[in-house]
Amino acid sequence: MKHKITFLIFILAINLANAKEYVLFSPDKKTEVILSIQSDLSLRANHLSQELFRVDHISLNLADQPFVPKVKSTKTNSLKQKIHPVIKEKYSVINEKFNEMIVKFKGDYTFLIRAYNEGITYRFQTAIKDSVIVNNENFNLEFADQDSVWFQESGSFNSSYETPYQHSSIKDLSTDGYYCLPVLVKKQNGLNLLVTESDLVDFPGLWLKATGKSSFTSAHAGYPLSFKYEGSPYGQGQVKEHAGYIAKTNGNRSFPWRIFIIAENDSDLITNTLVYQLAEPSQIEDVSWIEPGVVTFDWWGRRNIYGTGFKSGVNTETAKYFIDFASEFGFKYFLFDDGWSKQDDLFAINPDLDMEEVMAYAREKNVKIMLWVIWNTFEKQEEAAWRQFEDWGISGLKFDFMNRDDQKMVNFYHHIAKEAAKRRMVLDFHGAYKPAGLRRMYPNVLTREALIEFEYNGWTNHDTPEHHNLLPYIRLVAGPADYIPYTTNNATMKNFRPVGDRPMGMGTRAHSIAMFVIMASPMQMLPDSPSDYYRERECTRFISNIPVEWDDLRVLDAKTGEYTILARKKGDDWYIGAITNQDARNIEISLDFLDEGEYQMEYIEDGINADTRAIDYNRKTMKVTNKNTQKISLAPAGGWIARISK
Repeated sequence: MKHKITFLIFILAINLANAKEYVLFSPDKKTEVILSIQSDLSLRANHLSQELFRVDHISLNLADQPFVPKVKSTKTNSLKQKIHPVIKEKYSVINEKFNEMIVKFKGDYTFLIRAYNEGITYRFQTAIKDSVIVNNENFNLEFADQDSVWFQESGSFNSSYETPYQHSSIKDLSTDGYYCLPVLVKKQNGLNLLVTESDLVDFPGLWLKATGKSSFTSAHAGYPLSFKYEGSPYGQGQVKEHAGYIAKTNGNRSFPWRIFIIAENDSDLITNTLVYQLAEPSQIEDVSWIEPGVVTFDWWGRRNIYGTGFKSGVNTETAKYFIDFASEFGFKYFLFDDGWSKQDDLFAINPDLDMEEVMAYAREKNVKIMLWVIWNTFEKQEEAAWRQFEDWGISGLKFDFMNRDDQKMVNFYHHIAKEAAKRRMVLDFHGAYKPAGLRRMYPNVLTREALIEFEYNGWTNHDTPEHHNLLPYIRLVAGPADYIPYTTNNATMKNFRPVGDRPMGMGTRAHSIAMFVIMASPMQMLPDSPSDYYRERECTRFISNIPVEWDDLRVLDAKTGEYTILARKKGDDWYIGAITNQDARNIEISLDFLDEGEYQMEYIEDGINADTRAIDYNRKTMKVTNKNTQKISLAPAGGWIARISK
């Protein structure tokens, strides 16, 4: 049910030096947004009467139609509604409530501001008949000198979005590179401000650039003019030359939302859903075929098979082995990763692989098949590839190595999502920019990368327990992440080392399993060999009962970069995941979120020797009610995971 009321919620302030000011409040009145209109636009945001940030010199600059901020009319709205996500990432129902200001300017420009209890957003709209060239979209985002920031840095717009998070005062940031979104600003009083965007359609992604002061300016990749096609197929299709403008687009349109999420405590970052709320609703009429689920895939796993009568590799026997494993434990998908075909030719199939036989076997075992592809190879062979994949009965695709978010690449994502939906295929984007609303428009886009995930354990030490406790507060606020949790090859931080063909996971066994709940995604992938998961059958069986969609989320305790304890609900069952960084912890949580009655709690905890041998764990069961509290002991880089059922 949607309730929409038009009423006056801004005031015209004193007109000084030709500046007009309009004020908008969040529904709970805690946040105040002041729009100042002079030679350009600026916003000032206050929370509980303290200034949060300023956004100055806001403008959208078109090549032939300059933006002149002369107000034609103003209007305000209040809206309250329930959103029912097609894919339930955090909640089965999202309660949305905001106040909105709509300011129309001469020259067919409109500026929209929304004030939510959870944050502030704004966007431009234009109503120009013809297509337009957008030279740039500008703003200057200013903070206090004492504010610090968690960020990912890139030397150019050619980025896999997989650099480690760093922490610094804003004024000390380098002015040489670019900072990809989301960016998390920590105010001196502990309040959080996360900057990102949504409804990114036919436009380049937003980046930030440091100024050397306590501020950022906006940045976008220029419109691509030419591309590189030499060298490895992995790197082909990157931009050789950018134009001096950022987009060529329809003049009658809405531009992306600029989002400033406000979280009084760290827990509120985890529960925030503004990126989803601000995206366009589903463009797929029939969504009944979209099936979230767990994927087993062969990239590392095929290299570590043992105890069988066949030689493992990219071959029919290995594929059947993975399919048997998925079928036994109820995992929905098997993915052929890099190697099933030549990297530059999707029709040059590995000669040891009989795809028709594999597909028939998968149908018999009720397992769906996905394929990994390099985006540029697919683009060159697109029409024939779609036909072949449909003929085989492929259920999903994993695109890789896009490493761009200019306008053409953003459009590629939307094109692929639409075409895949026509063929009832789900998608996973790797080498991808951050989630920015596409998954709501096309719910078949189940997950994506844009983070350092488990694979980095093969060649770096970046995937640390601290990193695990940063992702829920930064990257996952934007949307689901293909982290690839639950390895059986667990290592303490002291004993960890990068191993390319059989990567370890930094942290205890319980930590690794708990990541299945912490790093929620409608499509979870398992990195290890089925041989290892068979060996650790007790843990694998536990994992096989964890859902990938959720009806509710409660944050039981949380601190950015240190520890995270979440409870997620599916149907009548609750699952609790707890992880810590390098520090051991003893934490007591309440189970008061449970309904009345007695529950059975099955849980996996760190073993007494998990601090020295990370695979040490205990599995226990006990009866609990909502009157109980639970003491959780976490080893260094430890974890705890529970299933609570009636």
